[in-house]
Amino acid sequence: MSKKDSSKIRVGITIGEINGIGLEVIIKTFQDSRMMDDVIPIIYGNSDVAKAHRKALGIEDFSFHGVKETEEALPKKANMINVWEEEVKIDLGNPSKETGIYSFKSLDAAVTDLAANKIDVLITAPIDKDNIQSKDFEFPGHTEFLAKMSNVEESLMFLVAENLRVGVATGHIPLKEVAEVLDTQTIVRKLKLMNESLMKDFGVPSPKIAVLGLNPHAGDNGLLGSEEKEIITPAIRQVKEDGIYAFGPYGADGFFGTASYKKFDGVLAMYHDQGLIPFKTIAFEDGVNFTAGLPIVRTSPDHGTAYEIAGKNLASEGSMRQAIFVACDIYRNRQIYKEITANPLEPQKKPKPKPRS
Repeated sequence: MSKKDSSKIRVGITIGEINGIGLEVIIKTFQDSRMMDDVIPIIYGNSDVAKAHRKALGIEDFSFHGVKETEEALPKKANMINVWEEEVKIDLGNPSKETGIYSFKSLDAAVTDLAANKIDVLITAPIDKDNIQSKDFEFPGHTEFLAKMSNVEESLMFLVAENLRVGVATGHIPLKEVAEVLDTQTIVRKLKLMNESLMKDFGVPSPKIAVLGLNPHAGDNGLLGSEEKEIITPAIRQVKEDGIYAFGPYGADGFFGTASYKKFDGVLAMYHDQGLIPFKTIAFEDGVNFTAGLPIVRTSPDHGTAYEIAGKNLASEGSMRQAIFVACDIYRNRQIYKEITANPLEPQKKPKPKPRS
């Protein structure tokens, strides 16, 4: 790889559920050759599976460039590593336990290369959270799995779009458990993670964060619930003392209904659907799921496997394309943040001289 090409960001992409729309949106993304101007894409999957998807979609003017290792990946090509060699039955729109096995094989291979610094960022196509479950994957989703792999106890599911960024305090848990697990320190930790991510990953110098209430109308002064007074407001007060600009709690319906989110750099929702329903309503075509708080950069389209349209050439690649753009922006922003926050008095390591040929 030439010196010029080495400056391109190496983007690792998993194919997700092989009977869903993951490969369709990947193929459609890289049919536009401009997507490879600044990145070297490396897809972790299987060429026969990809061929089956192209045939179903009637796409004949595109193919992946097969490589055995990331080091062989070429610029201006959509490179694919065959993670498995055996034949797999493709039945688009119909998941099985077997397809979950291959979803994990793709993910595991990409994460292994990410840990070895063979790729710079990770993009994950949607998985089926049910059929991927095994002794190797006992997690509610990608977010929790990657936090475990990164040896990080706390992460933040962060949905991002151009004018909207929504984090979720409690993640993938049943609704009936939200009030049980929610406490002041959890909200404090999530707010600190969001504040740090907005600065480091998105280049926002002094973020303003809106905090949503748990109950309708943010509890109506205790009439509809006490969590706002007893848990959420104390958390906001605590982070303010640490210099974080957090405000609220706000009633979720009025907050989104009046487009108040436009006045803030980030929004912390208390539970999954409270944040994701308005987010996907506002930014479904371009929304991206980002896992904040990890030492690695991982993004994903904000949609699921969409079995009902798999193989019908109806899936939009917009969110996958944005997931790649956002991952690359975050990767660059982290480099800038590291430079501007470095201690100028700390001696820099001198590069070792290269041996003469």
